[in-house]
Formats: sequence, structure tokens, C-alpha cells
Amino acid sequence: MPDTTVTRAQLAEAVYQEVGLSRNDSAQLVDVVLEEISKALVKGEMVKLSSFGSFQVRSKAERIGRNPKTGEEVPISPRRVLVFRASHVLKDKVNRSHRVVVGGQGEV
Repeated sequence: MPDTTVTRAQLAEAVYQEVGLSRNDSAQLVDVVLEEISKALVKGEMVKLSSFGSFQVRSKAERIGRNPKTGEEVPISPRRVLVFRASHVLKDKVNRSHRVVVGGQGEV
């Protein structure tokens, strides 16, 4: 897998190239969209992006974990976690663009 990351600046550049807004307006648009998504998640709302996926905040209860090094039991405090579930459309795009060859048997 490639070891690259898509940055906020790259997203803004893509908006600039595709939509034709100025670079400043494109960067501002990306910032506003990401801020709105963040605000909704902080409020505990689900964010669904059609043909992409959904983001949801889930609450996890307190539980007992184990320190893998010492084996000691440790309480894990309750927390909220962010979960992303990709849409079938996105999963299909990813799978079509990245065919895997297994043991010389061709594409899987």
C-alpha cells in the first residue's frame, strides 16, 4: 500500500481544480465542511455522506482491561469513540481499483 496521506491543502486544491473557485474560497469551503461535520459529531449526531459512508459517535462503558506487558488488570474508563462505516459504493470502488493477486492464481 502506498504510504501517503491526503491533506486538507490537497482537498482544497482538488476543489480549486474541479469547481473553479479561487484557492482561498476552496480552502475556506473545505474548512467549513469539515467544521460542520465535527460540530455534528460533537453533538452526538450521525453524519451520512451519500455514496461515501457514515460517521457516528458511540459510547463505550467502563470495563476491565489487562496490561499486556504485566498482565495486571486495569480499569478502562468510559469514553466516546468515533466510528466510520464505508458505504457499499465506496467499498466497491476501493475493491475494483485494488485487485489482489493471490499465489499466482490471478485476480481475486
